[in-house]
Amino acid sequence: MLAFLIALALLALPASAQELAPLELRDVGAAYARWLEQHPPDPDHPEPDYHLLEQVHAELGAWVQRRPHAVVPFMAGRTHESRPIWGYVIHDPGHPVTHRVLVFGGIHALEWISSEVALGFALWFAEHPVPGVELVVIPVLNIDGRRLAEKDLLAGENKFRRGNLHRVDLNRDFPVHHEATSFWRHLFRVFHVSSPAPLSQPESQAIDRLAGLGHYDLAASLHSFGGFVYVPWSGNWSRPADWPALHDLAYAMSAGQGAYAYRPLQLSRWGFFFRAQGTELDHLYGTYGIPSVLVEVSRSGLSPFRPRELGSFFRRYNPREPSRHVREGVRLLRAGTLYVAQEPPER
Repeated sequence: MLAFLIALALLALPASAQELAPLELRDVGAAYARWLEQHPPDPDHPEPDYHLLEQVHAELGAWVQRRPHAVVPFMAGRTHESRPIWGYVIHDPGHPVTHRVLVFGGIHALEWISSEVALGFALWFAEHPVPGVELVVIPVLNIDGRRLAEKDLLAGENKFRRGNLHRVDLNRDFPVHHEATSFWRHLFRVFHVSSPAPLSQPESQAIDRLAGLGHYDLAASLHSFGGFVYVPWSGNWSRPADWPALHDLAYAMSAGQGAYAYRPLQLSRWGFFFRAQGTELDHLYGTYGIPSVLVEVSRSGLSPFRPRELGSFFRRYNPREPSRHVREGVRLLRAGTLYVAQEPPER
């Protein structure tokens, strides 16, 4: 089925893709190298199968040193505490860029599995770049929130954290469908909340700036948990104008996973009363026209066979053994990349 969908895409698109203009990103190589030196990774922590923030960037930093023209760091912005939000542009310098994919994770402070998948896909892409495709990846967007969650973990404290330093949910801080209009907002307000104002936070502003820099063929925002590939809209019940194309994209990504595939679904139709107001999903698609998905990685880490963990906020969002879930997420992102790049799926 995946091969059939890609064949349809090939018939619908021009025979040759146009070369894309480079993203206008400032050279931050020296600043990035200093940051790596000042933040050495410490692998000794209670969740050794997960990376702390420094470990994430140490893994990608090794590729920056190994292939400086193929893996290039950039600073997407700074947080409330002026911490850099590092991203990476990864491609094969031997081929002109004709397609571009945006991937970012770590929007919510406790959803570490999303960053593990972003990291896993970046490492896979650095080793196996798809000719003509440029990957733009931010493994951890919510740096301040992540720092607080790491501090909790190291201190053995069980705290729920979702937002950034100012406790704003970045997943509700974007302009498109920011204000609830559904009748159900009067009865189910908890399902229709948004941030105080659109693009009020530096992290969401960073994504907005990056989206406006150039053409993207796919944007994937990674979250946890549920096992879904969501497409727009999230804040409105109606179908988007090109719903069939979005559905086919999500289906192709899901089909590329094989076993344990995630379910494609329009986000606003997750539940009849549910709306997600002001999401990055709706903004990237509605403002910039980027085919976008919001991926709920894994299906939680809680298990009735481990009753003592049922109250753990960290385990709610992060499976005990993340490796299988990272592989599933990487396969999904790989399938999406091949689909938009009109490449045959890997066998």
